[in-house]
Amino acid sequence: MDNKNIIPIPKVESSDDTTTVDWRGRPSNPNNHGGTRAAAFVLGLQAFEIMAIAAVGNNLITYLINEMHFSLPHSANIVTNFVGTIFLIALLGGYLSDSFLGTFSTILIFALLELSGFVLLSAQAHFPQLKPPPCNREGGDHHQDYCIEAKGLKALIFYIAIYMVALGSGCVKPNMISHGANQFNQDHQSKKLSTYFNAAYFAFSLGELIALTILVWVQTHSGMDAGFAVSAAAMAMGFISFISGTLYYRNKPPQPTIFLPIAQVFVAAILKRKKICPSSLQGSENINNVGKQQHSNKLRFLDKACIEDQAGNNRKESPWRLCSVAQVEQAKILVSVIPIFACTIIFNTILAQLQTFSVQQGSAMDTHITKSFSIPPASLQSIPYILLIVVVPLYDTLFVPFARKITGHESGISPLQRIGIGLFLATFSMVSAAVMEKKRRDAALNLNQTLSIFWITPQFIIFGLSEMFTAVGLIEFFYKQSLKGMQTFFTAITYCSYSFGFYLSSLLVSLVNRITSSTTNGGGWLHDNNLNKDKLDLFYWLLAALSFLNFLNYLYWSRWYSYNPSLSTISQEEEEGDQAHATESKHYYAVSADNIIIP
Repeated sequence: MDNKNIIPIPKVESSDDTTTVDWRGRPSNPNNHGGTRAAAFVLGLQAFEIMAIAAVGNNLITYLINEMHFSLPHSANIVTNFVGTIFLIALLGGYLSDSFLGTFSTILIFALLELSGFVLLSAQAHFPQLKPPPCNREGGDHHQDYCIEAKGLKALIFYIAIYMVALGSGCVKPNMISHGANQFNQDHQSKKLSTYFNAAYFAFSLGELIALTILVWVQTHSGMDAGFAVSAAAMAMGFISFISGTLYYRNKPPQPTIFLPIAQVFVAAILKRKKICPSSLQGSENINNVGKQQHSNKLRFLDKACIEDQAGNNRKESPWRLCSVAQVEQAKILVSVIPIFACTIIFNTILAQLQTFSVQQGSAMDTHITKSFSIPPASLQSIPYILLIVVVPLYDTLFVPFARKITGHESGISPLQRIGIGLFLATFSMVSAAVMEKKRRDAALNLNQTLSIFWITPQFIIFGLSEMFTAVGLIEFFYKQSLKGMQTFFTAITYCSYSFGFYLSSLLVSLVNRITSSTTNGGGWLHDNNLNKDKLDLFYWLLAALSFLNFLNYLYWSRWYSYNPSLSTISQEEEEGDQAHATESKHYYAVSADNIIIP
């Protein structure tokens, strides 16, 4: 064959049994696509996106009351629904990405939608004709403000803007994590993948810190229109960062939806519930090219979906009555991760307290640093992020390499161990909060003293460390253990824990007040708006107890859960994988003039 007709092309790179492609749909080249450089563009989007959305979320209730003239209960419900929608919409974003669009296209579409929502929101805040007129002082003796609540077209514009932001942010969030992780070959770059998850949380912390300080200051001193405009500008910067990396991304094409095959397993197992489980099953290929699935002995009830009704008969059974071993094992993985997810709900319930009652604690304390300068109580939420932008790089550069030598795990410690440490530390955040609240109330009632606000910083610091372990460990766990065709959806599940945690917080407050009302002169522990009359410290002790019981519950489920052997620990082959991957990327295949691949 004439060598002039042979064209060298990069070897098609495959990771996790899925061929990756560039932005034109051609096979990706490991020399030019993926890796740390590509992931850096995604991290830029993540930092700017959380910066934009956090700044809006933290001051949205102020805008609703002061400029849209909604009532306090109505405004609180709008904010709650807005935040809850973002986290629940993440499931939709994960599903669309995995089954139809892919992470790149999903981010492109919904980041632009989110940016448009910010622009519309800032436009409404700026132009007087798009919002109600300012409140007028009534004449007479009561001297009350007469305010016209936003209705009709003005209210419609606001709702369109805010839910454009919610829909965009909800769909972008899980895809940012997955798209950044997709830049690394999970088989050969597991160490770099672990580092990426830490870097992603660092970008999140940095964005939150800037939002809670600089952007909130702009909103307070320059008006909400300027504040929303800054959020729009931040989102625009994130969008530019993302599209700037287009030429360098390695993209995983969407996979056939896996929900239908999994649903078939549950239906088949129920229909054959009276059958006797087979003693063993042999692994088989997955219809979605997931690869060979090894049979596990857990959740044996689902194995009944593999039993044939008519052995030896040529009649083919319906896929809703007979499933493959691979389908059954996929269903088992999905069921197995639910307890791990559930154990993080209490953790996010504690987070809700730090954003509500702990801020109220700060309001009842001396906020002055000097005679002329005081700390806004809401700024206490920035303390964990100040800590994290220092601790996260140290964790990745010092602790992980040290722990890796001891454990042999590419992440230093496994994601499940990392989650467990975080859940354990969360308990002490509430212990610290309870002790400090008792000290604050005793000082106020018995000594007529107002303690400095710095007394409650330990609970924020401890929870910041706890979140570094739990949040990153949870995302890494779900991404690495998820099924092919469901990686982004599994990542989106982690965001639902926030919603459930905040909902549980509201439920707990109501239950505690109802149960304790008989012991506190007609009111519960949290009945009064005056913390000196409430028993907030007892509520914190209750949360500490629930958190510790949740940790013990987690220990059980984490031991019950078995990792995928190919992902759980770093083997000698994986240690040599990075070097092999670098060598592999230099190998080329050749294509003849007839397009026949010749090694």
